[in-house]
Amino acid sequence: MALLEGRVALVTGASQGIGRACALALANAGARVALAARNSEKLSEVAQQITDAGGQASAFALDLASEESIRAGAKAVLAAMGKIDILVNNGGITRDNLMLRMKLADWDAVLTTNLTGTFLLTQAVATAMLKARFGRIINITSVVGETGQAGQANYAASKAGLIGLTKSLARELASRNITVNAVAPGFIATPMTDVLNEQQRAAMLTQIPLDRPGTPEDIANAVTFLASEHSSYITGHVLDVNGGMYMG
Repeated sequence: MALLEGRVALVTGASQGIGRACALALANAGARVALAARNSEKLSEVAQQITDAGGQASAFALDLASEESIRAGAKAVLAAMGKIDILVNNGGITRDNLMLRMKLADWDAVLTTNLTGTFLLTQAVATAMLKARFGRIINITSVVGETGQAGQANYAASKAGLIGLTKSLARELASRNITVNAVAPGFIATPMTDVLNEQQRAAMLTQIPLDRPGTPEDIANAVTFLASEHSSYITGHVLDVNGGMYMG
């Protein structure tokens, strides 16, 4: 029997990078996967890839910056899939700048999408998990939410907020057999980090004892573990997947 057979997983930001890798890994472990993001075309490609490999996946347009889209998206997933056992809150954006130059609109956009959007989607999904008396909620935070990062005050604040949200919800939901954990990636080779130049990449690697960037699959493996019964006694935890970049 596959590790996640019979489970339904909802993954946000599933059109590329870490979200895509998580969706593929969860499907490979036997889960039916609901893919959510703004880019429907890319989502359809991921769904087709999962289907071609013998898995089951459906795409749902969802904008984490819109409460209306979040509520409608969660309702659509529940109607189509019947339940949601696993929620992977991965979707997020960046609007980097030094604090003194950062516009309020860029601060608000990042906090609204990365933190408030995650809260609203979790809220929309939690009722079904509470009724089922089962759930696995996994929030993708970041090493910069633990260490801070110059030029990313908004992003770091949103990711630090996710850690506080994770621990608070872990306490609230534990009595109904719902675990809430976070995965904190370090320097991962994704479209979000592709914008770095070679000098920036080299500087980043000097901070990583394992001397390589992580891959989206490294994060997906951690997410699959936290989604499974192997992690049933773990909640409120932040799992660092960063090659030793930060050892908190």
